[in-house]
Amino acid sequence: MFEASHQSKQVFPFTNLVKGRDINLTYRDNKLLNQCHFDLSEGESLVLIGPSGQGKTTLLKLMAGLVEATSGTLEFEGENWSKLSITQRKRHYLKRGMLFQKNALFDSMTALDNVCFPLRERHLGTESEIRQKAESLLHAVGLDHAASFFPDEMSGGMQKRLGIARALISKPPILLNDDPVAGLDPITSRKIIELILNLKKENSITVVSVLNDIKRAFELATRLVYVDGGQVLNLGTPAEAQKYQNEKVQKFIKGEPN
Repeated sequence: MFEASHQSKQVFPFTNLVKGRDINLTYRDNKLLNQCHFDLSEGESLVLIGPSGQGKTTLLKLMAGLVEATSGTLEFEGENWSKLSITQRKRHYLKRGMLFQKNALFDSMTALDNVCFPLRERHLGTESEIRQKAESLLHAVGLDHAASFFPDEMSGGMQKRLGIARALISKPPILLNDDPVAGLDPITSRKIIELILNLKKENSITVVSVLNDIKRAFELATRLVYVDGGQVLNLGTPAEAQKYQNEKVQKFIKGEPN
């Protein structure tokens, strides 16, 4: 596996990696996030659940620094995001690996070259060093045999594992996943969740995931957040979420219509 011993564990100056207070985000007169309060703590596996189209992916992108809040205060490791320069923001970008819902793989590149790409772009090591790191990650996600495959020669589950490998090649301490099991069969989706949990444990990373599959959400989460109508409810641990006193939340968890 991609061993934590191959790197020194990054120690954050703040246990609270991301903190949002009174966050509003409006796009073309549509309020995507509305007076939201949220936190992300070092080492947790935070899972965002809720109805489709209600703000989960927007919140994930906000935590990644990919979208800007319309108002409110967003802090990354105690620093006010709105007051940081491009150079200062880059420090935070480099601490994040992102797995997009549709994987965002390069169709014209092999699996190995897809994983190598982030390091090659930033000239982080010799070609030999980069290939060695990429091969190690392909092994970690069970794709040793597919190094020369192109994305269209791979199954959906293989593409998802490849996306995870590329997201981790720069050894980011934070991994963000936009529905990592979307479109996968139950067996493959379970394997993807197990892979993320194993990588989290072995590399001491913090994980944030959007999930629409409640069963997988409860398997992955140390804490759950419910997003609906652009508003955020902290449900707590999986055990606490099952007892959360909100009828709409409970119907959603049980798969019942509201």
